[in-house]
Parts: sequence; structure tokens; C-alpha cells
Amino acid sequence: MGSEIPRQLLDLAHRQAGVLSREQIIAVGLSRNMATTKVRGGRWRRIYPGVYAIFTGPMTRNARLWAVVLYAGPGARLSHETAAELLRLSDERCPLVHLTIPVGRKVSPPPGVVIHRSSYTGPAWQPVGLPPHTFIEETIIDLVQAATRLDDVIALVTTAFGRKLASEPHLRRAAAERKKLRWRDELDEIISLAASGAHSVLEYRHDRDVQRAHGLPEPVKQAKFRKPDGKSGYRDRCYPQYGGLVIELDGKRFHPDEQRGRDRVRDNQAAVTGSTLRYGWSDITRKACETARQEADALRHRGWTGTLIPCSPDCRAVTGSVPVTNSVPVTNSVPVTGSVPVTNSVP
Repeated sequence: MGSEIPRQLLDLAHRQAGVLSREQIIAVGLSRNMATTKVRGGRWRRIYPGVYAIFTGPMTRNARLWAVVLYAGPGARLSHETAAELLRLSDERCPLVHLTIPVGRKVSPPPGVVIHRSSYTGPAWQPVGLPPHTFIEETIIDLVQAATRLDDVIALVTTAFGRKLASEPHLRRAAAERKKLRWRDELDEIISLAASGAHSVLEYRHDRDVQRAHGLPEPVKQAKFRKPDGKSGYRDRCYPQYGGLVIELDGKRFHPDEQRGRDRVRDNQAAVTGSTLRYGWSDITRKACETARQEADALRHRGWTGTLIPCSPDCRAVTGSVPVTNSVPVTNSVPVTGSVPVTNSVP
């Protein structure tokens, strides 16, 4: 096979996970019928019309994605969930392959492929060995536009910043360039909070609905500390100026074991005179006012002299009360290093 196929074409196939298009084969001077002959001889395999694998073994994920892009032709780029997979924005593999082609082109999608159209005419992102795909900011905005729930938008943006994939200026520019964009009004605040350290839906909701809505002081976010094994870790929220109070947010959305919830309430209340408050999904989304009241009590115990702001006329952070139970305080056994110390003492 090597003697029949020019080195230039073999190198191209190697870069494209072993996949070639008919146009690429003809461009190096080979016959239009050569691919058909190879397929009939059992040495190549036809994936889509005009797209061939120069091997007969199992198809890899990368080869399949290259085949889709080559089938769609000039200007085609992987996008949406498929681009998110390649960019490490998502840990899940979407069963469908999403592809964007220029407006005005017509391509019939093969089974398992979803085709979008865009007026964008700029270059695609194409690292060595990977098919062309949308840039990270364009991918985020594509998925924001397709999202049907605000929490999905929050998760998308906070994940991008948490994984250090996106920058605030570039993402804002990408959003501004879209003439029509769902969630545009909400996106401005989401970007601001995500860029400042909200790296999950729960952290975002805490910052918006608990801390800012009730006038609590600004904490240090993603406070770095050193673990006993010498590795670095991060505290979700920390108040070094108020006795090193730490707020940890449990990202698991549902807790079927009711005892876990009762234990958290017990531990949190004890920690008003300890060092750590731990909250889960229900504490932040359903009991934001009560959580704000509890955080305020813990901060006042450590020297904060501010005043809670009601988030609404019937805000329970101001008018309600937080029950106190007898329990063992939750403490931090791991010290925080650097400029954000966490202590177990109460001033």
C-alpha cells in the first residue's frame, strides 16, 4: 500500500486518524476510482459517501469525528457538545455528533449527526491530530443558546472558568458578537461571578442568593491550602479576617439519606463557634435566608459588625431564627498556608 499511495497522502491520513476524503485523494493525482478499488479489495472501508478509512480494524472515536468533518466538506467544524468534549469542557460523550457548517451550504446529515449552520467565517480551532472544531468561547455561547434551563447555563460557564478554559474578556466578546442570544441578561452576572471564583452551580447560587443578596462580606474564594500529604487543596470560601471561618459547599445535588441532612444541620450549628460551615444543595437553593442568617451569626462571633440586608419583604434571614442544637463542632485539622490562614480559634 505504501508504494501505491504517495507519502504526502499517507502523512495526511496519519494526521486524520487514518481517514481520507475523495477530494484529498484526487488532489494528489490519484484516480477517482482508486478508493473504490481499495474498498472492493477489502483493504479500505467506506464510512460515508466520498469518505474512506485506509484501515479495516475498529473505528476509533477520533476517526469517526474526522469522517464526519470530511463528509460535510469545506468550512465544517465540530461544535456544541462534541466540541465541548474535545475542549475538556464536558466529561461526557454525547451520543450524537454535532457539526456546524456555513450558512447557505446544504448537507444531508448521516445517522447520528446533527448539523447546525452559522454565518461565522473565521478560522476553526484545530490542534494537531484533532478535527477542526469551534473555539472554546464560541462553543460556550453555542451551548448557552441551546440551553433550556438557567442552571445548565450556570454549570457550563462556571465549569469553563473552574477548569481555566475561558477568559472573561474573550467570553464577553463572543457573547456580544451574537445578534440573538438566549439568557443574555443573565449571562452578564454569571460570567462575573464565575470569573471571580464561582466554579459550580452551587457556588454560584451561594454567592448570589446567600452572600450578596443578604449583604454578607466578600470571602476569599478557592483559598489555597496544603494537605497533610503535601499536595495543594482549595477551600470553597474563606474569611481569614474573621477567625479563618471556612464555608464548604457540597456539590452533590441530592442526598437520599435524610440523616446526612440532620447531621449537617447539627454540625453547622455547632460550628458557629467552631471553624467550618458545610452546606448542600437544599441549604442554598431552598433555605438561602436561613443559611445567610447562620453565616452572619458565625461571622459576628468572629468580629463582623455588619448588618444583614433582607433579600425580600419576608426574608427569613432578618425576621426568622436559626435553631441551635447541641453537637460537636466541625473543625479544620488541615492548616491553610500562604496569605489565607485558616485557624480553629475564635477571637
